[in-house]
Amino acid sequence: MAGSPAFPGIVLGERMVALQALLPFCHNLAKPLYAVDSMRNLLDHWELNRVALEAVMPALYADLELATPSLPWVSLQHLRVHAPIENPRQFFCAGANYRKHVIDLIVDQGRDPGLQNLSKEETRRAAEQAMDERIKHGEPYVFTQPVGSICGPYDDILLQPDVEQPDWELELAVVIGKETFQVSEAEALNYVAGYTIINDISNRELIHRTDMKAIGTDWVMGKGLPTYNPMGPFIVPASQIGDPQHLHVKLSLNGAVMQDEGCSDMIFPVAKLIAYLSSRIRLLPGDILITGSPSGNGSHYGRFLRDGDCLEGEISGIGVMRNRCKAL
Repeated sequence: MAGSPAFPGIVLGERMVALQALLPFCHNLAKPLYAVDSMRNLLDHWELNRVALEAVMPALYADLELATPSLPWVSLQHLRVHAPIENPRQFFCAGANYRKHVIDLIVDQGRDPGLQNLSKEETRRAAEQAMDERIKHGEPYVFTQPVGSICGPYDDILLQPDVEQPDWELELAVVIGKETFQVSEAEALNYVAGYTIINDISNRELIHRTDMKAIGTDWVMGKGLPTYNPMGPFIVPASQIGDPQHLHVKLSLNGAVMQDEGCSDMIFPVAKLIAYLSSRIRLLPGDILITGSPSGNGSHYGRFLRDGDCLEGEISGIGVMRNRCKAL
């Protein structure tokens, strides 16, 4: 609300109640809430807080039905919705993780030396075979992002004047709920607190350094600019999502659908990504892992972001983000 610091709450329909207001409810249920001053602190105690929130939900639904609710519900239109986790300790990104997307990249970019003498149809068939082989025998590719690139789900995306090919990549974001290290794929989803959405804006011309070919990609300059990772609008608890591979990703540019794909097209599913990453990296509560973007990026269409463009990103069961592009 205007003039107040950001605070976490529960959203039901178009109304929200601050978690601070739920403390008496949870106390009466003998299911106390802990550290409700921020989402990151809340997630540090997620196992306890999850139990408390699940216990209080029936009372919240009942309260909303009353002619005069006892809780201080606020309409979302009176609030500014921030990124659910504005300062995660760690921010990981799975690259090239949708089968159709990677095939399109191989065909569109034509960078693979072994495929340059093939027709477009032959290149596509070779790329399809390579992806099938990667699914069977490959491993995920994961890198990190600067947390300063995160902004809210309705904030402007700021386009710097010297950037030529800013592109969109709508992605399912995994929120880690407890310390995770060397977990199996079968156990991995038990470590997820919930899911949200991130649009991983990318400067295509800055990612592949022509002066540093031996090193390869420059993800910091390509993806780490301020406002380049709008997040939100909310975190939906993992218990409400079930199998994340059943979710659907959809992005529209100025009302035209550009990305429209199920998470079932992931090369490595969410559980595999978590198991792979945790095999060497200790994940912490509130850490973010984005899981790759489906086909339909601007580079595929030859259409990059411009001043005034409006992006609308939606993942089924989670919500919708809307961001306008603004040239600096």
